[in-house]
Amino acid sequence: MTVSPMLTRLAAEKATGALLRDHGTLYLVDGRVVHAESPSAPGLDVLLTAGGRLPRERWDEAVDRAGAHRAVGRFLVDSGRLHDGELEICHLGAVFDAAFFALAPTSGPSRFRYGVGHWFGAVRPVDAETVERETARRRELLDSVWPYPAVDTAPVVPRPAAPGQPVGARQRALLAAADGVRTPAEIARALGRPAFHTLLDVRRLAAAGLVETPSEQPPPDPPAVPAWVGEVATDPDIALLRRLRDALEAAL
Repeated sequence: MTVSPMLTRLAAEKATGALLRDHGTLYLVDGRVVHAESPSAPGLDVLLTAGGRLPRERWDEAVDRAGAHRAVGRFLVDSGRLHDGELEICHLGAVFDAAFFALAPTSGPSRFRYGVGHWFGAVRPVDAETVERETARRRELLDSVWPYPAVDTAPVVPRPAAPGQPVGARQRALLAAADGVRTPAEIARALGRPAFHTLLDVRRLAAAGLVETPSEQPPPDPPAVPAWVGEVATDPDIALLRRLRDALEAAL
């Protein structure tokens, strides 16, 4: 399944640069995805620091010392802040998470800036086909759980559990962060969790009746018919024009 024809074309030509879309950016090296970011998904910094794996000051140090060289990931490993495999797993998860939103259907144009790289640096390149396939799988998974996408962007409003209804620890933490104002994306940042996994949890909670499902907005009512429309038939000028038309037709 082709999610982005432009990404497919760039992969085929082994392009290097940044693919900019309405909901995020994918960075490519030789046609493979090496990084992704989206306003809808927590960045790798949030996943590592809010999740408790890395102190914020250590992250800031890595960016300051290695960002200009596009080697932040390498610095975190070489300085002993993270293990190589640990960084790879976390970065890969962040790439798939941001790519899910960056490749969302959009009506805006996609643009590609050749030669642009990301300051984090490459960790483990991923084939564009794999990114597209995973994005499509995630879309289908969300709809199979609860086919109401309005819950993805609306404030999460908890509902009381039924007597004896089980609620797991992960779900309890999410519900505790849901104050009726935060959206799933904001909850993901607060908890240091990937945004897609938070969306999936919210849809599961909605399917279980533990989160409100916003009602779909009905289409707007058609504009009211102006009052003058009903008066046109009795307008003397209109009546005169009709009589003139009838007279001309009779004379032909």
